[in-house]
Amino acid sequence: MFSKFKRLMGKKEGVLAWNTLMLYLLTFSNYLLSALVVPFETRKLGVSVYGTVGVAMAIMVYFQLFIDFGFLLSATDEVSRFREDGKRLNVILTAVSWCKLALTLLTLAALFVLCRVIPAWRGKFGFYFLFFLGTAFNALLPDYLYRGLEKMSAITIRTVCIRAFSTLGIILFLKGPETIWVIPAMTAIGNFAAVFACLIDAKKRLNIRFCRVSPGDVWLRMKQSSVFFLSRFATTAYSALNTVILDIVSPSKISSGGLMVDNPVRGYYTSADKLMTTGKQALTPISDSLYPYMVKHHDYRLVKKVLLILEPIILAGCAVIFILAPRFCELLFGAEFGPAGDVLRVMLPTAVIILPSYICGFPMLSSMGLAKHANYSTVFGSVIHLINLAILYFTGNMNMITLGAAMSVAEAWILAYRLAVIWRHRNRLKENAHVDA
Repeated sequence: MFSKFKRLMGKKEGVLAWNTLMLYLLTFSNYLLSALVVPFETRKLGVSVYGTVGVAMAIMVYFQLFIDFGFLLSATDEVSRFREDGKRLNVILTAVSWCKLALTLLTLAALFVLCRVIPAWRGKFGFYFLFFLGTAFNALLPDYLYRGLEKMSAITIRTVCIRAFSTLGIILFLKGPETIWVIPAMTAIGNFAAVFACLIDAKKRLNIRFCRVSPGDVWLRMKQSSVFFLSRFATTAYSALNTVILDIVSPSKISSGGLMVDNPVRGYYTSADKLMTTGKQALTPISDSLYPYMVKHHDYRLVKKVLLILEPIILAGCAVIFILAPRFCELLFGAEFGPAGDVLRVMLPTAVIILPSYICGFPMLSSMGLAKHANYSTVFGSVIHLINLAILYFTGNMNMITLGAAMSVAEAWILAYRLAVIWRHRNRLKENAHVDA
C-alpha cells in the first residue's frame, strides 16, 4: 500500500501522505476511541459524576506535557537529522527515556502534594493516580523515533489495536458511578501495552535499543527540549486551565456512599471541551507530519494546498454544529447535556482557527528559521488568556460560557501573531523555497 502512495503522489509527497495517515491513526486513535466511548460514559455516570472524569483528564494534560517536555518535537528533529546513525539513535532513545522517567517521578510527587494542599482535590489521590499511570505510559511512548524516521506503519497498527482493546474493556466493565475507576485503569493498561509493543518493535525491526549513556547526554536532551516545552506548556495554560478553574470554583463533593458528586456545570463544560479537544487532535497529525517535511523540503506551496482543501470543510462542519449544538449534545451525550451546546458554540471559533495556527507554527516558522516565534506566540496567547481570566474573575463574570469564549480569543491572538511574523519575514519564503531544489 505504501508503494501505491509513492506512485500516485511522487516519492516525497507519498512519504508525507503515508506518514500523515499513520500519524492520524496513532495520535487521533487515542482521542477518537475516547470520544466514541464518551456517550457510553456520560449515560452510565450522569452529568454530575462525569465532570470528575473531565477534571481528572484536564489535570493530566499538564502532567502529560511536563513528562513529554517537548521531546515530541526536539527528539523528532534530532532523529530526522541523524536517521542514518544507528548509535546516535540508541543514545537518543535512552537519554530521552531517562529524562521522561525522572520527570515522571517529579510529577507524581507534585500530584501527591497537590492532593493534600488543594481542598477540591483532597481524598482523590487514588483516583487521580490511576489517571496518572495512563498519562505517564502515554508520555513514555517513543513515537518520536517513528516520526523522525518517517516509518509509522507497524507501530501505528499495534498501538491502535491495543487502545481499541482497552476501550472495549471500559464498555464491558463500566457499570455505573461506583465503577468509575474502570476508565483510568483500562486506559493505563492499554497505554502500558502500547509502550511495550513499541520498544519491542524498535529493537527487532529498526535495531534501535537502550544503551549506556552519560549524564551529559541526558542533560543535553533536556536542554534541547526546554524551548519546545515552554511553548507547549504555554498552550496548555489556556487550553486545560479552564476546566481546572471550574473544578476549584465548584469542587466535587464525596457523598456518603463514597461517590464523587459534581456541580453539573462542570459536566457540561467537560463534554463540550471533549468534543473540541478531539477536533483539535484530528488536525494535529497534519502539523506533526509537516514539521520534519517542511524543515527538510521548504515546500510552502503544499501548505497553501492543505489549507485551501481542508479549511472550507472545517468551516462548513462548524456552521452545521453551531446551528444544532444543543440538540447535537443531547443526542451524543444524553438528554441531560443540552446546555453543553451553549458552551460548544463559543468554542467553535477555535476549531476554525486551529489548523492554520498549527501549520503556521513550528512547520512554517521553523522552516523559515523563526522557530522562536512559535514559542513566543503561545506565551503571548497564554498571557492574553490569563488577563481575560483575571478580568472575568474580578468582574464576577466567570462561568462556563465566558471561559469557553476566552479560549477562542486566545487562539485567535496566537494565529494573528504567527501570521504577522510570517508576513513581516515573507522574503524568506522565496529564499528557502529553493533550498531543497
